Amino acid sequence: MSSFVAAALQLNSGDDVATNIAQVEPLVREAARQKATLICLPENAFYMRREGSAAMVDVPTAQHAGVIAMQALAANLKVWIAIGSIRAREAGMEKPYNRSVLIDPFGAIFLQYDKIHLFDVTTPDGKEYRESSQAVAGSSPVLARTPFAHVGLSICYDLRFPEHYRALAMAGAEVLLVPSAFTRPTGAAHWHTLLRARAIENACYVIAAAQCGTHPGGRETYGHSLIIDPWGEIVAEASANTPGIVTATIDQARVAQVRSQIPVLSHVRPITDVVVAE
Repeated sequence: MSSFVAAALQLNSGDDVATNIAQVEPLVREAARQKATLICLPENAFYMRREGSAAMVDVPTAQHAGVIAMQALAANLKVWIAIGSIRAREAGMEKPYNRSVLIDPFGAIFLQYDKIHLFDVTTPDGKEYRESSQAVAGSSPVLARTPFAHVGLSICYDLRFPEHYRALAMAGAEVLLVPSAFTRPTGAAHWHTLLRARAIENACYVIAAAQCGTHPGGRETYGHSLIIDPWGEIVAEASANTPGIVTATIDQARVAQVRSQIPVLSHVRPITDVVVAE
């Protein structure tokens, strides 16, 4: 891993792909102007509505207008772009994946990750979300061994499953991406706590690009895009409701320092049995 600048883009995406691309492009250009090597977009970067409020158009990854636009932009600016997620339906699929796509500075798709944990919950304000009715779950975590860092991928609700991130860290992750569209009630209660916990317990940087504000169909998201260091310190944070960019230097020495002080990853002992007393 080398030190580099990372950017998290905070968006207020709607239900028109072209409009969303037009919102993203100048932010990516500004992040590149600020010398970002890795530019991270949130979940549902190019289409955001409350589930079931309108028909959603799903296409294969390679045909997605947002992916094509980001490929051209990455090649033009010579940056890495992590699209937080798109709805990707490949040939023969009944439902799409909620898919992250990592694009390299040549404009090629470096890898993709399909969200494993789907958001089937009822939030404290009584709203029901059933992501499994709209998408199919992925099966495996994904680690990108890039020239600048080993980057572990995840999406939003994955955040509540620490074993996902521990598996990535044990496989070599130094940076964890958590693109999200957290609801306002769950965000206010848990967003900062969960993200800091994932950073601390794995001694990794966490980059969490988020959706913000009110979206078509009435869905409301929490914002507060974050970059967190391996000690759990918040080194960059966006506001609650305003699209924009936050950047921070991802420091190789900081990862090494924290891991030498508290070497949790080398202290892991597999737990295969639980003693139950009655």
